[in-house]
Amino acid sequence: MCPIRQESNLMTIKKIATTIAISLISSSVWAGCAFENNIELKSLSNSFDAMKAVTESMAECGNVTSVLDVDFKDKQPEAFAANPSLYQIGGVSNGTMVPLLNAGTIRPLDDLVAKYGSQLKPSQLIKVNGEIMAIAMMVNNQHLMYREDVLSEFRIAVPTTHAEMVAAAAIIAKYDVVDYPIGGTYKAGWNLGEEFINNYLGNGGAFFGEGNAPSINNATGVATLNTMKSLTEHMDPEYLVSDSTYVQQQFQQGKIAMATLWATRAGAMDNAEESEVVGKVIMASAPMGSARPASTNWWDGIVFATNMTDEQADAAFRVAMEGIDTEMVLANNDDAVWLIDGYVAGSAAAGAIATADNGAAPYPSSSPGMGAMHTALGNGIAAFLTGEKDAATALADIEAAYTISATESGLM
Repeated sequence: MCPIRQESNLMTIKKIATTIAISLISSSVWAGCAFENNIELKSLSNSFDAMKAVTESMAECGNVTSVLDVDFKDKQPEAFAANPSLYQIGGVSNGTMVPLLNAGTIRPLDDLVAKYGSQLKPSQLIKVNGEIMAIAMMVNNQHLMYREDVLSEFRIAVPTTHAEMVAAAAIIAKYDVVDYPIGGTYKAGWNLGEEFINNYLGNGGAFFGEGNAPSINNATGVATLNTMKSLTEHMDPEYLVSDSTYVQQQFQQGKIAMATLWATRAGAMDNAEESEVVGKVIMASAPMGSARPASTNWWDGIVFATNMTDEQADAAFRVAMEGIDTEMVLANNDDAVWLIDGYVAGSAAAGAIATADNGAAPYPSSSPGMGAMHTALGNGIAAFLTGEKDAATALADIEAAYTISATESGLM
């Protein structure tokens, strides 16, 4: 064969192979998406396994960039207030949606749901003043997670109250099986405020009186603080920097035996790539307070920016629907307690379901003063835990901080 013709044939074969390769790459991008998205879109949301699964599924449609950031709630308000918005899609919970809702930076979705949301369940349609403002994809709460092997070794019954947790921790502490018997999301700020809210509601407390006046400096508030402090006696001394990721990693590294942790963290316990306790962590209902479980029910979902074009909104909604479809759930069933068709509750969801079934209260985000109260609690409780203030003084100072904020904002 002529060398020139042979070289020409080889070049032709290479071109065909390259074309096939490009075709395969292109088809793989759209393999999990019902349409090819041609509009550049960005999303900003929290960083946890379930949201990672959703954003990866959205990316299959093409031209989607997702930012997963634990500080998302601090960055979203300004980013969504920009015109045009820096992000078209936002991952939110029922609490973190409120600042965006109040600022008017997220759009009603009734028209988009009518066009592209026929598969959505009524429980997924989050309405405010009669308009759909968010699409819920999952429910979340804080439930008890415990090392089954450790409790079994010392014949300890699964704790159902915080007093039982402390008693179990006292036994575990006598033996060199974990670094600390209990883990807690006590990071000063939002996490610490949330822990008080969980326990206070679990004890039947009410946060506000007439005219949005604060109502936590009472026997229920004092009892709640004392319960929280009793748990810290069996935690890592650095508990005031301990957030959900910190506690998750403590579990995965075999450093703790029990914690009340978000349901979205349960799946990570059996991730063999990063966990040393695969198959050893069991989920149960959050410890009971005097009235209900010491937890709050939350939903997580998706909102869409006001400050974008209708064309962007159309594409963003379609991409989001691909992110929360049955195909995604079937591939990531145990990452969350999904509200989506195809979900089968497994062992990772057992604690969340038990907590909800036992009557956990929803987080009171609809209360006008809850944002200011949560902030005041997060900033003020540490002084009690460190011994700087007694319970009544700490609660009085928290009420005073809330009152200043509520007065300045016109709530009182």
